[in-house]
Amino acid sequence: MKVNKEWHAALSVIDKIERSGFEAVIVGGAVRDYLLQRKVNDVDVATSALPSEVKEIFSSTVDVGIEHGTVLVLDEGEPIEVTTYRTEGTYSDYRRPEEVAFVRNLEEDLQRRDFTINAMAFTKDGQIIDLYGGNEDIANKVIRAVGDPNVRFREDALRMLRAVRFGAQLGFSIEEGTLKAIQIDSDLIDFIANERISMEMAKLWKSKYAYYGIQLLVESNLSKFLAGHFAEQLENWRTFKADKSEVGWAYLCQLNRQEFQNIVDFYRLSNKEKTYIRKVLNAYDALLQKWTAMDYFINDLDVLETAYDFAGWQNVRLPFKKENIQEVKSNLPLQSISQLAINGNHLMSWTTRKRGPWIKVALDAAIIAVLNGYVKNDEEKLKEWFLNDFINEG
Repeated sequence: MKVNKEWHAALSVIDKIERSGFEAVIVGGAVRDYLLQRKVNDVDVATSALPSEVKEIFSSTVDVGIEHGTVLVLDEGEPIEVTTYRTEGTYSDYRRPEEVAFVRNLEEDLQRRDFTINAMAFTKDGQIIDLYGGNEDIANKVIRAVGDPNVRFREDALRMLRAVRFGAQLGFSIEEGTLKAIQIDSDLIDFIANERISMEMAKLWKSKYAYYGIQLLVESNLSKFLAGHFAEQLENWRTFKADKSEVGWAYLCQLNRQEFQNIVDFYRLSNKEKTYIRKVLNAYDALLQKWTAMDYFINDLDVLETAYDFAGWQNVRLPFKKENIQEVKSNLPLQSISQLAINGNHLMSWTTRKRGPWIKVALDAAIIAVLNGYVKNDEEKLKEWFLNDFINEG
């Protein structure tokens, strides 16, 4: 497969480390995605060199996580994270190890990783180091914990949700023993920061097999400890598909209207996400009543199309096709408020009334009149409408 600049930069970093007498390999998700011929992101390097030794090899580095052995190398054009082989001590809070110990042995480093598909390494000459059957699990489309799954999940309980997310992204099943361990330890997800949970769910929403991922949430018992009623609403997710995580959050809120505030608080959603959600929910409610020209005008195309998708995902029949939305919106006589031929100054010059809230009311009425074809978007026509219709009606 074609590899990106970051991959080539990582190989250059490995070459320099090896020429300095140490081992170095590409590890983790980049190797998995390379073997799956998926787009490779976040190419990480692991090495037998200590952080101080890595910093001596390269001229430009940043200590991004040096206490855990990670140094960001900038020498090769693309930033590459280089982490010293390590083992981890006990986990007392199901989130973080009490201590990290640097080692010189790759095997010890790989055995601490979460799943076999993430516990492989790639050498500079293209050899795959696979000590735990990750390549076979990729071939069989299986997510399996490295070693004892209960130990892995009690080290970091977020790994349970990561297993579900990988299932949603890759369409892989969770190996029986690994799934059973998640079911047993599912309550440990309560120890994980909500922000970390939100990041995994955001990735799930954009996954190719999102519905399958939600099935796994339910089957694994994890859904019981998350905001939103996933089990009861499972069928409403069957045809769900999103390119943006905001769409997933909005749909979750649509299916759980009474728990809107609980959901946005639990998942620590941003103000931008909350604003988008409210816009889509309002557009969806308006859609069920039949959109007006004003609905097409005030909402972005993305919001309108997402609201339309909500109806399809819930088997609500609509009398028009999705592609008609853009056509109707583009044919509106106004595309933005700035295109209106008049403004507040015009209104003030046409009347003796003092400036006040009535100006916004009048401009909104003018927009509606233009959108509905009652009056042309022309200054003289709007003046006539204002003096003869709006003021008289007022």
